[in-house]
Amino acid sequence: MPNANNDSHTPSSTNELNQVQRRAVSELLRVSPVADDLARRFQEAGFTLALVGGSVRDALLGRLGNDLDFTTDARPEDVLKIVRPWADAVWEVGIAFGTVGCRKSDFDIEVTTYRSEAYDRTSRKPEVSYGDSIEEDLVRRDFTVNAMAVVLPEKQFVDPHHGLEDLAARVLRTPGTPEESFSDDPLRMMRAARFAAQLDFEVAPEVVTAMTEMSDRLEIVSAERVRDELNKLIVSSHPRKGLRLLVDTGLARLVLPELPALRLERDEHHRHKDVYEHTLTVLEQAMDLEKDGPDLVLRLAALLHDIGKPRTRRFEKDGRVSFHHHEVVGAKMTKARMTKLKYSNDLVKDVSKLVELHLRFHGYGTGEWTDSAVRRYVRDAGPLLDRLHKLTRSDCTTRNKRKANALSRAYDGLEERIARLQEQEELDSIRPDLDGNEIMEILGIRPGPQVGQAYKHMLELRLEHGPLGRDAAVAALKEWWAAQES
Repeated sequence: MPNANNDSHTPSSTNELNQVQRRAVSELLRVSPVADDLARRFQEAGFTLALVGGSVRDALLGRLGNDLDFTTDARPEDVLKIVRPWADAVWEVGIAFGTVGCRKSDFDIEVTTYRSEAYDRTSRKPEVSYGDSIEEDLVRRDFTVNAMAVVLPEKQFVDPHHGLEDLAARVLRTPGTPEESFSDDPLRMMRAARFAAQLDFEVAPEVVTAMTEMSDRLEIVSAERVRDELNKLIVSSHPRKGLRLLVDTGLARLVLPELPALRLERDEHHRHKDVYEHTLTVLEQAMDLEKDGPDLVLRLAALLHDIGKPRTRRFEKDGRVSFHHHEVVGAKMTKARMTKLKYSNDLVKDVSKLVELHLRFHGYGTGEWTDSAVRRYVRDAGPLLDRLHKLTRSDCTTRNKRKANALSRAYDGLEERIARLQEQEELDSIRPDLDGNEIMEILGIRPGPQVGQAYKHMLELRLEHGPLGRDAAVAALKEWWAAQES
């Protein structure tokens, strides 16, 4: 893979770079049949095509997937003419921004015309203008590790901003000055934190400085775009790294102000654990319990579970600090913040519910719950029960091994009881022994509020005593009805 740059390197760095390039060659050979075929079609039409950005970065890291990004000097209407006869499917969702998408075999492909884009200082949308050279296109990209290209089918490597060196050093820098880059698109400040978390890279000091000084610029970016970057950060392999960067630069103040608010002031008279560090640890411990890949609902709940503490903190006379009802306050705050970030109603509901329920288990550790209490716990958690198990276990960050083991044993015991009751009573679908139609028939009443009241009473009996059986349930219903009429 010829290099368009001729900079000299020390022997050790040359070795490292050669290893990186060998990985890239291997990855590129895998996608060559499709990529080269497409490139030849562009060449025959008088245009150039190059693999670019994240695709080149991931190829160099040995992790290129089946999503391929290309850049070209062809305008979007010309790109459509070339790909339509070739691709299995074509979509034009991003054509206003110069991007044509298509699918070929197992590959999802995006072809974007050389461009430069910049924000008006008061606009939420980028203004797109097309460029004429690949160098002009690369300089407008967010980071040097994403500003590399491989011109096809020749496989000429283009790296005008030393992205390969930064990739080998695992550092994030901007092609131009970070101030210019973040002024063009303030969302890049969020991307810096996201890539640090995804790739486990360090962010260059001058980039961190610019993020800190320009954090207010993020205000012009839409909530949806900010949310999407935050999600990618949270489900990454190293979210603590990205979240710390958001807090330290002040970006979290605009995105998730509840997180830096957890860094509560402490004094020598009133001691409590560091809620901010505790939260980041709970998030990582929740990740350890995931079985089928990243779980955004669980991770958001772990991140937000204690955000009600700053508002509920009280200094007690005995020197202790209390946070009474912080789970209830936190659930309301979670709903408000997630709604502001334009999360779906279902996601808001699930995460808020987990935050509200995350302390419920601790009543179990102080005394034996009745079967009724276990049923209510399962009923209230509903389909979130498995996530609630994981969140509750993750919430233990004490260094006191005896206390930690006791909590773990208590939760083991609760899960065993839930399993036994589920086997006996089908807890996942707790319903009264009599449904609404049966209630109306037995009592001889028509649909109305009384049916709902009767149903609620029968549900309470079911939760308190377990399955009654039909005869006992009918007798209990008639007894309740008689009491209502008297």
